[in-house]
Amino acid sequence: MSNLANQLVVAEREDVARSIKALLRRPLITERSDPDTFDVVRRRREPLTKWFDYHCGWPLIVEPRLGYARLLKVGHTTDASRPARRPRVGEAPFDRRRYTLLCVVTAELLSVPVITIGLLADRVVRATSTDRALPAFDPASRTERMAYVDALRLLESYGALEVVDGSTESYVDAGDAKVLYRVDATLLMRLPAAPNSPSRLAVPAEEVPYRFEELLGELARERRYGDMTGDPPAGLEAGAGAGDPPACPEAGTGDPPAVSDPRRNLWLRHSVLRRLFDDPVLYREDLSDGELAYLTSPTGRQVMRRAAEQAGFVLEERAEGLLLVDPDALATDGMFPDDSGAAKVAALLLLDPIAASPGGSTPEQLHAEVRELLSRFPRWAKAYASHEGVARLVADAVSVLCDFGLARRAGGRVTARPAAARYRVTDATMPSVPDVSPDASVPDASVPATSVPAASVPDASGPDTFGSDASGSDTPEGNPG
Repeated sequence: MSNLANQLVVAEREDVARSIKALLRRPLITERSDPDTFDVVRRRREPLTKWFDYHCGWPLIVEPRLGYARLLKVGHTTDASRPARRPRVGEAPFDRRRYTLLCVVTAELLSVPVITIGLLADRVVRATSTDRALPAFDPASRTERMAYVDALRLLESYGALEVVDGSTESYVDAGDAKVLYRVDATLLMRLPAAPNSPSRLAVPAEEVPYRFEELLGELARERRYGDMTGDPPAGLEAGAGAGDPPACPEAGTGDPPAVSDPRRNLWLRHSVLRRLFDDPVLYREDLSDGELAYLTSPTGRQVMRRAAEQAGFVLEERAEGLLLVDPDALATDGMFPDDSGAAKVAALLLLDPIAASPGGSTPEQLHAEVRELLSRFPRWAKAYASHEGVARLVADAVSVLCDFGLARRAGGRVTARPAAARYRVTDATMPSVPDVSPDASVPDASVPATSVPAASVPDASGPDTFGSDASGSDTPEGNPG
């Protein structure tokens, strides 16, 4: 092979790895928002499509003329650990009202190429007032207008809604604000990633609140794997009417019928690799017997290592589980440690006392820790200075730890998971720095001092646990997309 051919092969390999990381971080990439990344994805769409389909079972749709690339990621769970977030300081997750308005706004936008913010609000008012399952939208309320604006700005961030004139945020303070939008209906229709459409689940509206978890599971059910988890409850078959009989006699029994070996092997490969590439940490104890057997088999290990190498990740294998380290931090949509928010700072500071408790920490113990932090640093975490601020900060910090696979809730307590050993507080010798500030001896009370991640200091725990330093990385990087 000539030198030029070698260079072309290396260039393609690097482009594919960089594009995989970009799509894992942002499953929707538009030419308008990121032209350079989109150009690489467009040129390498064939190997990228094959890679995602084989390893994760995720379809990749690239539309060069329409200017977008959409990776339809389907998670192994349908939890709320990766919510849509408000485009404001603090990035609070969407609440129920914002999700409702997002769905109604998206439905109303599908039929218009251009629209103003006021006309769209009128359409939302009519849509919510005629549907008895939805609370009516009141544009006279500032709280309602803010939720409405958050939904619009999320669509703007996706590229499905483009501001032609005006500012969306101005509608919060003035209900008569003038904002003109251009709508990309094609991109709007590509936003849902669920394998099954909600409109195909013909369930009476009054039953939705009581069967929400069942409906959510059916939306994410992928039929190409056969029935790996049993049939859906009676009446939930896609396309079944409310009074229709179950599609098969066993429906609702939970007894999975026989599945062919090719389908089972396909499901095992996709299930394990989705967890590996989509979660911060993959613990062996969280896998089923079949998934663990695949992970430890020669074929499974070979596929896993090859996938990590092709995507440009460093694979860490430990006795407790595995994780992927991205040396370039391109695939990371969540960082830890991270001092950008009070919840993540509190999570890091709570991790050591949680890990030091063999049976885990009780809510009362965590409240006491946070209460002491807030009293020591009164200028820090002002958003949690209210009467219930301690409880909210504890809840948010624990959620951060659980989302990153560092802790879990069990039996009313919060217990540390093996990867938390990477953040043990250790003694570190710091070089002496001349005191050039008149108040350098006074610690900054705006942010508590953070601990030294144990991953940066080798210890004696051995190379087979998460407590040892094998990658040189200080942070396991989450990949919630």
